[in-house]
Amino acid sequence: MKILHVSAVKSWGGGENQIELLFEEFKNNFQEVKNLILCVKDGLFYKKLKRNNLSFKTAPLSFNFDLRYSLKIIKICKEERIDLIHIHDPKALSLVILADNFYSLPPMVFSKKTSFPIKNRKQTLYKYNHPKLKRILCVSKKSRDIAAEKIKDEGRLKNIYHGVSIEKQKKLTAKFNLREKLELKEDVILVGNIGNHIPAKDLTTFIETAEKIVKQQKKLKFHFVQIGHFTAETPPLLKYLTSNKLESHISFLGFQENASSLIPQLDFLLHTSISEGVPNVIYEAFYHKTPVISTNVGGIPEIVTHMENGLLADAKDAEKLAELLLFLQENKTLISRFTENGHKKLVENFTTKQMAQQTLLEYKNVLYGRY
Repeated sequence: MKILHVSAVKSWGGGENQIELLFEEFKNNFQEVKNLILCVKDGLFYKKLKRNNLSFKTAPLSFNFDLRYSLKIIKICKEERIDLIHIHDPKALSLVILADNFYSLPPMVFSKKTSFPIKNRKQTLYKYNHPKLKRILCVSKKSRDIAAEKIKDEGRLKNIYHGVSIEKQKKLTAKFNLREKLELKEDVILVGNIGNHIPAKDLTTFIETAEKIVKQQKKLKFHFVQIGHFTAETPPLLKYLTSNKLESHISFLGFQENASSLIPQLDFLLHTSISEGVPNVIYEAFYHKTPVISTNVGGIPEIVTHMENGLLADAKDAEKLAELLLFLQENKTLISRFTENGHKKLVENFTTKQMAQQTLLEYKNVLYGRY
């Protein structure tokens, strides 16, 4: 079974991490599947793949409908005799559909990794309802419900949660000690956030939550650290820190290789997104038994149950997030219960092996004509 995975994302984030994890799981445990990735030439995903022993090809992508990318898809399908195309982002879906206009491509599946609604535009509706798109693999039930509003044949929609590679997490080692790097004493409570600087992550609320904690009257000492790629969203965030004299309380470290290796050093993970499929970082916090405080958006409430394995607040509610953070710090007996429950839920439901098994089943259903 030869699968072509198509990504048109130039950056590196949770979605690209999941492609790599799925590829590795197939390679190690499901060798009847032969995988090949097509990614953007000279993008961050390409640079990451170069360092790993994974099969990939590249094509230039200078603008959204760069025909060179679509022609490369056709070339690979012909030369490699691809059985099925697994598409990993909306731009890649457009490029695959464009290629199919020039050459009859094999059947397709698409991974919907966000909870963003499908836009009500003729061209967008056409590609998501394309006859060769046999499955839409939704990262959460919420994502599936949102997609169902615009998909004519709801039988194509399947819910497959992403997962964590237990073996990979075991092998990760941090390259530095956060407290030493930030010159923090042991009594400082370290609160972290991991995510690229994009609007969906709402890092403004992360800063506002930190600000409320810093200004609280209790004698607790906190430091907040944010890890993720800087973008055009970054300068206003850094300006806010300076304007409000928060630089000594909040550190922005930018992109860090294998950021999940730093999670065990955190006292709390604070996740403030306004839109999500299901964030990998929460899975990783579950694995490392780091307590999670998060907004209740997208598929997050499907994995985090309030007062069972974490704490949840509404999006943009910095006041509530700060309140929950202080509550958990002051009720430490809850932490071990939350983290044990989270770890157990992860191991039983959200591993890359389970993700690969479920994905392979859908590949077979498509290729063998099973609905």
